[in-house]
Amino acid sequence: MSTQPDLLYSEEEEALRAAVRDLLTDHCAPADVIVRTESDAPHDLALWKSLAEGMGLAGLLVPEAQGGQGATHREVAVVLEELGRAVAPVPYLTSAVVATEALLACADEELLTRLASGRTIGVLAVGLHTAPGAALKPVRLEDGALHGELTGIADAAAADVLLVPADDGGLYAVAAGAVTITEQVSLDLTRPLATVTLDGATGRRIGDAEPAVRRALRAAVGLLASEQLGVAEWVLTETVRYLKERKQFNRPVGGFQALKHRLAQLWLEVVNLRAAARDAADALASGEDADVRVAVAQAYAAPVAVHAAEEALQLHAGIGMTWEHPIHLHLKRAKADSIAFGTAGAHREALAGLVDLQAP
Repeated sequence: MSTQPDLLYSEEEEALRAAVRDLLTDHCAPADVIVRTESDAPHDLALWKSLAEGMGLAGLLVPEAQGGQGATHREVAVVLEELGRAVAPVPYLTSAVVATEALLACADEELLTRLASGRTIGVLAVGLHTAPGAALKPVRLEDGALHGELTGIADAAAADVLLVPADDGGLYAVAAGAVTITEQVSLDLTRPLATVTLDGATGRRIGDAEPAVRRALRAAVGLLASEQLGVAEWVLTETVRYLKERKQFNRPVGGFQALKHRLAQLWLEVVNLRAAARDAADALASGEDADVRVAVAQAYAAPVAVHAAEEALQLHAGIGMTWEHPIHLHLKRAKADSIAFGTAGAHREALAGLVDLQAP
């Protein structure tokens, strides 16, 4: 018998949110993120250490027996909301969610424990655009060595270990130092992409690739909605604040009815996005109708986050077009997220198949 999904935040989840937000307020100011995107070190590894080791957030999904916190996807969703608000340049989604879920499917305790501690960063070597159930691009296994090139790998530059699908159906753990990682031009500079080239690299088979990747990408799709919620909430809050302060014709710009209507519409969309994101996190935690609820969330989340960021950019007028204002960070994250792990259209198509809704 199915239970009613719980879309509200518990006291523990709100306490977790407050702790993460305080840390990000102190160590992830928008100006600092912009400066970091212009540097040769886009990932903030000091912030990652504080989140992963200091607060133990890298191991939220890992059972306590393997050195984790034994929490659920609901708590991870709260963390991702806050990371989305700050557009934090840390490999949390890629290591603490995607790679960790793949390892949970493989039951590799040694590597799982290392990722849970936060001292090792893992990345699943599957293109960021890949949707659950999509065909994988494996590398070639020949005489025990791996050969091939994989593109669009998010946060590969920060990885200590890569989880690489091979053409024998296996998933291999490969040390990052054994491969060549080449930076790609990325729209979202806070989550850089890279090409990973394997030329005779050796790896340790940790399990079967197909079920591990499917599980990892499903969790990524559902929890990405929470990151998109964080992005959308931040741009809406900042836009409302700005329009209350900005004056035109001797009155606050936010007092004009046309702008009020646009903000009200955005607020409705963001509230609905919160419900969809919370439902997806609850579905992943409970396992009930997870495929359907995750597809619903991502089909809705991507266009809402992009719309909110685009409206924020326009309503900020000239100042929103400057490099110094952080609006562009949120717009780029929203646009990049809209094609991460499958587009909204791909998820609508998947949803139609899941509920047996045929096209006319």
